[in-house]
Amino acid sequence: MVCPVLSIEQAVHVLHDGGVIAYPTEAVYGLGCDPFDHDAVGRILELKRRPESSGLILIADTFSALDDFAGQVENDELERVNQTWPGPVTWLFPKSAICPGWISGAHDSVALRVTGHPVCWQLCAAFGSAIVSTSANRSGEAPARSKKQVEVLFGAGIAGIVEGELGGLERPSEIRDLRTGDVIRPA
Repeated sequence: MVCPVLSIEQAVHVLHDGGVIAYPTEAVYGLGCDPFDHDAVGRILELKRRPESSGLILIADTFSALDDFAGQVENDELERVNQTWPGPVTWLFPKSAICPGWISGAHDSVALRVTGHPVCWQLCAAFGSAIVSTSANRSGEAPARSKKQVEVLFGAGIAGIVEGELGGLERPSEIRDLRTGDVIRPA
């Protein structure tokens, strides 16, 4: 099935209507939705065949767009984060009291990233909030690196694909633990 190609504006409309989109990220295609829309998040998890307990990454254009999800952090921790943002490093923050469980999964932390990828940045800025950003793949399989791969994997399960180029990285974003500085998933 050929998926519709979406402009940023069309993708934002889909997100506000509770839809799921695919879009290019720093290394692979991602699946995204409104993180506060439990049904949309559920569709992503179903598409990926991933349990809710795993948790999901959120991306935004600014740190303030992630405020609802992150709990209290120390100034030295923020300094560490600011050395990598905007960019392809995802940090595990303590989750806030209002962070939905379907985002954090079975964890006391939440995975957050201020993206530097132009398409992701424009998408988040136009949406006016953070969005879910999980690799476009079935759980345990290689992520999609082309529009065609996204179409084959997800077809009618998504509303469309935002146009743009991948960021050129070989692997999905590095994940680091904010409290320890440990690398959880290398780049």
